Amino acid sequence: MSVKNSLIHCEPFCIQKGYNFEIHHVVYQQNDPYSCFMHFHEVHELIVFEHIEGTFFYNQGESALNDYDLVFTPALETHDFEISERPKSWYIIQFLPEVLDDVSLSAVASFFQYGMHLRQDSAAKQEVMQLVRWLHQSYQCDPYSEKSQLLLRLLLCWVADSAKPVQLPHTAPLQKNLGYEKLTPVINLFRYQRCVELPLAEAAGLCDLSPSYFSRLFKRVFRYSYSEYGIRHRLYSAARMLSQAEHSVTDIGYELGFSSPSHFISLFKKQFGVTPKKYQGQVVLRARRVE
Repeated sequence: MSVKNSLIHCEPFCIQKGYNFEIHHVVYQQNDPYSCFMHFHEVHELIVFEHIEGTFFYNQGESALNDYDLVFTPALETHDFEISERPKSWYIIQFLPEVLDDVSLSAVASFFQYGMHLRQDSAAKQEVMQLVRWLHQSYQCDPYSEKSQLLLRLLLCWVADSAKPVQLPHTAPLQKNLGYEKLTPVINLFRYQRCVELPLAEAAGLCDLSPSYFSRLFKRVFRYSYSEYGIRHRLYSAARMLSQAEHSVTDIGYELGFSSPSHFISLFKKQFGVTPKKYQGQVVLRARRVE
């Protein structure tokens, strides 16, 4: 399935229960709304771009994205994108870290330890894109099939063999990372908790920083204020939970600290363009299409 004019962006794709990977084709037309913020996943993520123009922010720095570039982000590593309004498309593959434990991947597992912006030569671009298309087609038929699993492993091997991390002068030091370590205690809360309701003053104290300095530093690193980021984090947590049928919209709203179901629905619709219920229905429909 291609996700066209989708309101699901770089997040929050969530691997269906029982799957070890998912792959989706994402397409945006000129000026289609796109939203992303500094975030992380509980799974590994490989993005294979077809058409792209923008910037990738990650732990190694920041770099300009070109057509057919690749981006790998390991589980729990923060990353972000700024993308232009031109038409853009990519394949997003998310997979469980345990996939790399397969004996057939023992020679390449070490390649996927860190976040990377990758490029390939012309021949490899075509080969990887063909593998990705085959994987997408096979996934739509049966994600559990031996063919799907083999294509996923083959793709990872091919990328590790043919793609090279972008080096200077194509990357620039990421100024935001200068204070990243100082924020680690609070960042870890966001990594491991669905809802962080720590007041700003207490969050600053946890980092041994003054509230004013913490506030400035947090916005410099994450491009959102501490309070704005907290709301977005809860909304993206909600989107992941909505992909799991056992969670109701009302239960999610209260579990994530929203004052009322109507407040949760209003904020969710503002962020993703659809109500939580409709979003959950889209996820269920997507799952049925690959069953």
